[in-house]
Amino acid sequence: MTSGDPLRNLGVRLGANGGELRVWSKNADSMELCIFDETDPNWIVKTVPMTRDTNDVWFGRSRTLSPGRRYGIRVSGPASARNSFHPEKTLIEPYSRGLVRVGPDQWQSSVVDGGFDWAGSVKPKIALDHTVVYEAHVRGLSKLNPAVPADLRGTYAGLAHESTIGYLKNLGVTTVELLPVHAFVSEQRLIKQGLTNYWGYNTFNFFSPHADYATMASQSAGPEAVLREFKGMVKLLHEAGLEVILDVVYNHTAEEGPNGPVSSLRGIDNATYYRQNDAGAYIDVTGCGNTLNVSHEVPHRLVLDSLRYWANDVQIDGFRFDLAVTLGRDGNVEYQRDHPLLTAIRTDPDLTDVKLIAEPWDIGQGGWQTGNFADGWTEWNDRYRDRMRSFWLTDLAAARDGHAGSGIGRFATRLAGSSNTFSQERGPLASLNFITAHDGFTMADLTAYNVKHNVGNGESNRDGTDSNNSFNHGVEGPTRNTTILTTRRKAMRNLLATLLLSAGVPMITAGDEFGRSQRGNNNAYCHDSELTWLNWDLDDWQVDLHRVSRRLLELRRENPALRPVRFGRPGETTLSASEMDWYNALGESMSEEDWHSSDERTLQYLAASTPEREEFNRILLIVQGREADVTVTLPVHTGVGSYTLLWDSSHDDISDAVIEHAPGARLLVPGASMQLFRAH
Repeated sequence: MTSGDPLRNLGVRLGANGGELRVWSKNADSMELCIFDETDPNWIVKTVPMTRDTNDVWFGRSRTLSPGRRYGIRVSGPASARNSFHPEKTLIEPYSRGLVRVGPDQWQSSVVDGGFDWAGSVKPKIALDHTVVYEAHVRGLSKLNPAVPADLRGTYAGLAHESTIGYLKNLGVTTVELLPVHAFVSEQRLIKQGLTNYWGYNTFNFFSPHADYATMASQSAGPEAVLREFKGMVKLLHEAGLEVILDVVYNHTAEEGPNGPVSSLRGIDNATYYRQNDAGAYIDVTGCGNTLNVSHEVPHRLVLDSLRYWANDVQIDGFRFDLAVTLGRDGNVEYQRDHPLLTAIRTDPDLTDVKLIAEPWDIGQGGWQTGNFADGWTEWNDRYRDRMRSFWLTDLAAARDGHAGSGIGRFATRLAGSSNTFSQERGPLASLNFITAHDGFTMADLTAYNVKHNVGNGESNRDGTDSNNSFNHGVEGPTRNTTILTTRRKAMRNLLATLLLSAGVPMITAGDEFGRSQRGNNNAYCHDSELTWLNWDLDDWQVDLHRVSRRLLELRRENPALRPVRFGRPGETTLSASEMDWYNALGESMSEEDWHSSDERTLQYLAASTPEREEFNRILLIVQGREADVTVTLPVHTGVGSYTLLWDSSHDDISDAVIEHAPGARLLVPGASMQLFRAH
């Protein structure tokens, strides 16, 4: 930004003589700054007419505009199909750093100084190939944790408590991705049903942290204390070497459809901020009632300024962009991978080294764009999710009924980084691999339910996807059948191992590491309750699964052959790529027939690193995708003299197993299992 930037310093800027507020609106014909009494939320103590400059920025100054002061704006303008001016309403200023609730549906902006002593804390800057994302909810992570003091549970401070940080470090993840923490409200429909928006994908303001996640002490002290608690959380996580990524919702706002609340952007300049046709009808590609019009420079700038604020003032390490395709739609509402906003986000010098993760779809025309973001983006890979679920779950269900599932080839392609989806230039780290996320079944529920059970959401089980690729293994829901329970738990181990031993960036959903259940609800967005909070009172099998998760994360760290940065090229040596060889159960190189046959379900995957920063490493991964045991012949390969067993999904404990094996040896591999070896 330069001094000639017409959109510079929007929002409140403090100085020696109070503060100045700057708000953009092209279609308004008047605007005033309203400053409220310090104790009475309904008493406006001062009204300041705002002046419009030649760039449609309205500004007003007041000595009363000081830290802690509540304020708002009132905007007048012409009546038309595309405008929605309500001069009787006091609106939230879009760049507010703090918000105060003054009534059930009434909020006011608050001036925040934002000063904070970082005490030398710096971002960990973890390399993408070493990154393991842990998707978590601020409240849900610590709400039931007895190791966290009661007054901190479910808060930013609770997430930063030493017991929470200790747990994350002990597990072995590197990066905490938080479900939305920008200030949000529940949708009008949910409020009428007596439900609440738990996930937070209904953003109210792009600069203020959600106050309800702060401790009661911080909430009582006001927005400055809420922001300080949030920054304190980031600081403590950074000091522990953990990154913080925010799930951000810039595609729509909580003002919903045309008949929704008028709280901020709609009342300031509806015609500019939201996508509409000439008749004023909203163009909704988000399914949430409205779509932010980022093809216009002002909403575009609002998003960029918000990202800069969180990345620099609040020291956030990265962002996961909800419905990121919406942010790449041009004036004709068509997706462009080089859209000015998407390009600006990845090239802005103020966002250098920030991790960028895209959810590569929305519900508009041409909305599914997995693999079609530019270099510098990592994308949620739904193809990976669906393939791995099918291989370990629905394929086995089909086999029990005598039907063929998918073969090993498509599984192997995903395992190796999804080169059929992401370009050679982008490499395997363009793929954010996940089996589950906040949206959908938990990993335990994938193995226990064939269909969703969402009646408690109040929509007669109509909401949530019906395409789950899940398998209950014979009984729907809870059971005491030990055979079914044993099979389900092995399935969870296979799913976790697949995720953590695949090329790409893995994401674990909080609680999957110990088998958390939501009782078959695959769309629990409206439940702020024990259904969605993590239960830390673990059964013995959950303790065992947690130990398995820790071990798999340890194996990923120790074996760089599992973490290639680049795709290799046939006949070439590519630094930081893994040289991959594929063998069938007989120890023979995979043929085209093996690769494409639906009957071939056994794979031996030999991967050797090509060192650039780490020591040379070679692993062998055996995947047996049938429920019957099979005998495999370990591959004979140049440079390999032995194989050391590191982990076996069919056994919780390999201390009694034969560890060392020679190339060419025959090995009995139990049905539906995986074994990882280090090759020497």
